[in-house]
Amino acid sequence: MAEQRLPVPRLRGVSREQFMEHLYPQRKPLVLEGLDLGSCTSTWTVDYLSHTGGTKEVKVHVAPVAQMDFISKNFVYRTLPFNKLVQRAAEETHKEFFISEDEKYYLRSLGDDPRKDVADIRQQFPSLGGDITFPMFFREEQFFSSVFRISSPGLQLWTHYDVMDNFLIQVTGKKRITLFNPRDAQYLYLSGSKSEVLNIDSPDLDKYPLFPKARRYECFLEAGDVLFIPGQGLLRLLSLHQLPSASTNCQLRCFSLQRLPGLPPFFCLWLLPLLFYCPIIGYSLYLTNLIGQKVYKIHSSFAAPPRSGVTMTTRG
Repeated sequence: MAEQRLPVPRLRGVSREQFMEHLYPQRKPLVLEGLDLGSCTSTWTVDYLSHTGGTKEVKVHVAPVAQMDFISKNFVYRTLPFNKLVQRAAEETHKEFFISEDEKYYLRSLGDDPRKDVADIRQQFPSLGGDITFPMFFREEQFFSSVFRISSPGLQLWTHYDVMDNFLIQVTGKKRITLFNPRDAQYLYLSGSKSEVLNIDSPDLDKYPLFPKARRYECFLEAGDVLFIPGQGLLRLLSLHQLPSASTNCQLRCFSLQRLPGLPPFFCLWLLPLLFYCPIIGYSLYLTNLIGQKVYKIHSSFAAPPRSGVTMTTRG
């Protein structure tokens, strides 16, 4: 069976009103171009990040190969000063290293207390967070977290899913993004929230014969692009640029159960297996708030194409 590969639409000239009223309700991945993201797109060079980000210690993934595998854990966690991380991520070979001279690095920032606090680049990296203007295509109370990411060129992250709506902001470098329709999870050989299929372009069909049935949506993110990823979508990221990739995102609260007193910050993530696999859920799930306020609809698939009013292209 031939694979189904669809381009993610690219939109330019989108206003907050157009997105909130016409595009957001359709639950479809979109690349937004030409947004005002602040000074970060012009100032975030290796030297600037190293100098401005300072020597704060960060925990990073270190892998001997570019294709990272969360299931087999072919990486180790190590701690580096932030400026050293940026410098190493910009190198092809390293004079100082943990595993090998061509090892790869991946930073996914954490909250100050990862057990209690969510990541927010404005809190953990205030000297850099002020450079970013988040696209306010959501209500302020929906904001949940902003994860700061830095990766070595060529690094490939495992396929995984996120429960929350997400705006991925590509600040520097270039990424290839592959999104899978959540309706096709049965073909992705998931182990927990991660896919066992590492090489999605040339999968082992003896081991994963159903994988070609999974529909994929693909795009390339250039510096300054923003990708909207509807919640519960499965995604895979590949850094392509010769320089390190720097990005951040805005994750949005999935539903108001998250705001109830006493619940930990990642309560939604614990509910995801129920939302994703329970057969009675079907196309959408209706949940009633425990305090009797409102009914929330959580869609589990990508929907129809955007309406008119914006300029659309489909370049790769």
